[in-house]
This record gives sequence, C-alpha cells and structure tokens, in this order.
Amino acid sequence: MMTPPVKSGPRFNGMIQSDKVRVIDQDGENIGVMYTREAIEQAAEVGLDLVEVSPNADPPVCKFLDVGKFRYEAQKKANAQRKTQKTQEIKEIKMRPNIDDHDYDVKMRNVNRFIEDGDKVKVTLRFRGRELSHQQLGMALLRRVQDDTAEVAKIEAYPRMEGRQMLMVLSPK
Repeated sequence: MMTPPVKSGPRFNGMIQSDKVRVIDQDGENIGVMYTREAIEQAAEVGLDLVEVSPNADPPVCKFLDVGKFRYEAQKKANAQRKTQKTQEIKEIKMRPNIDDHDYDVKMRNVNRFIEDGDKVKVTLRFRGRELSHQQLGMALLRRVQDDTAEVAKIEAYPRMEGRQMLMVLSPK
C-alpha cells in the first residue's frame, strides 16, 4: 500500500532513501530509530503515510501524516501569507513647469496621501515647446516638491531628464 512518489516538497513513503529513520507518530511523540520498511508498515497500520520531515538529520526524521491533509494545510498557509502581503505600487503625479499654486497644492495633497498609504510616487514634469529651454524652472519645482515632502518621503531616484520630461521617484521613509 504505497503512495505514488511526489515530485516536489517532502519525501513520502516510496521516496525515502535511507534504510534507518527516526520516527515521530501522529501525536508528535518520538517512537525511536527503526528500519524504513518497518516504519512504513506501522504508518500503514494507522492509516497514514510516512513523510520525511528532516532529510539532513542523521538519521533522517520521518513522521506519520495524512499527505492530502498536509498538502491542503500547506496550501492554505501559503494563500494566507499571500493575502497579508502588501505590494508597493508606483503612483504617478504629472505636472508642468509653470503650474499654479492651487494646482500644486492639490497635487501635493495627492502625493502625501499616496506616501501615507505606503506607495512610491513618480513625479513627472512634462515640458512642451519653449519650456524645454527652461529646465531650471523644472528643477526648482522638483526641489520644491522634495522640500515639501521631506518629513514623510525620501528620494529614491533623483531628478533626471528623459526626452521631454523630467522624472523623480519618492518613496516612504
């Protein structure tokens, strides 16, 4: 009554390589060191599989487990970890070099909200026409953004030109 070998994860009945193993029963109690064949037979009597838990130990440690239940619980644990994981998004704020004060304040409110939520913020300054010859205005504006967000954010990517736009990336402190 052997289960088919499994490709990944712990080793089961047919895949245990060593001839002697340390056995732990379904209640977590140490039975002792015994031959692998004998341990597999004892596990079958209880209606469980013999699973190699710690293959690097000497002798390897095996446990009586229900393989289906073991896999199900491992999958549930992985899904729970994935659910609690927070992914950091990059939010983008677009501006022009000659932005008005009120518009700037609205953009800065959004930047602060994004940073409080734990997201990175990419500030894009777009130059059109003759504005391209006045890049110092763009640098001054990005410096102003940097100063206004100094308490909550740090600069991850300093201002740089990419074609007709100047970019800067802020991340939460």
